[in-house]
Amino acid sequence: MNFEGKVAFITGASRGIGRAIAAELCKGGTDVALVGRDRAALEETARHCVGERPGAVAHVITADVTDQAAVEAAVAETMERFGRLDFAVANAGQSIDSLLLRLKPDVIDRMLDVNLKSAFYLCGAVAKPMMKQRAGSIVLVSSIVGLIGNAGQAAYAASKAGLLALAKSVAKELGSRNIRVNAVAPGLIETAMTEKMPDAAREALIKQAALGRAGRPEDVGGVVAFLCSDAAAYVTGQTIVVDGGVLM
Repeated sequence: MNFEGKVAFITGASRGIGRAIAAELCKGGTDVALVGRDRAALEETARHCVGERPGAVAHVITADVTDQAAVEAAVAETMERFGRLDFAVANAGQSIDSLLLRLKPDVIDRMLDVNLKSAFYLCGAVAKPMMKQRAGSIVLVSSIVGLIGNAGQAAYAASKAGLLALAKSVAKELGSRNIRVNAVAPGLIETAMTEKMPDAAREALIKQAALGRAGRPEDVGGVVAFLCSDAAAYVTGQTIVVDGGVLM
């Protein structure tokens, strides 16, 4: 995949899947704007990107993605730094588990703010420069939980399901400007978030996977890179499941 001269804007780029996406895009020639709240972790991602491709430019932006003004400012900073914006990845996410009868309103709000509303803000902010360029690719990182639900994760599942509908709707709105919008739905991926899972739950998910293993962040990074590439030039409004064969 040749991304030479392209620029990507990635939220939730501090670690895990976000870091893997940034590294994969950089490997292909992309320069990146890395967005999140943990500056030290973002700088580690930046070093990782440069390690993948010496000479890559990885610009760190600390911002709260649940704040619309902050997201718009981050996109404006990206445009000022690079002069263009080709790819945008909404990867910011958080999981707070709770059974429905114990679910607090503040947890519902947090899940919607971080997982869903932040993606709305990203889509709205990046659409403007992409429309001027008459080209762009937006990828929203959801979860298989958004497709099938999960006991104890009603708020998380609902927020991730919303991303799938958002991708389809924005794809229809922006398609005439040659802007593609897709989603990926990872299954069990070995990240800091999934490390908190009980061993029994992790093993049960691995047994359900046809490939017999948990996924790696790089497994998701490769699919996101594909969706940004010209190889996916006629793919929009779709959800690609990256779960090793759990949902079949």
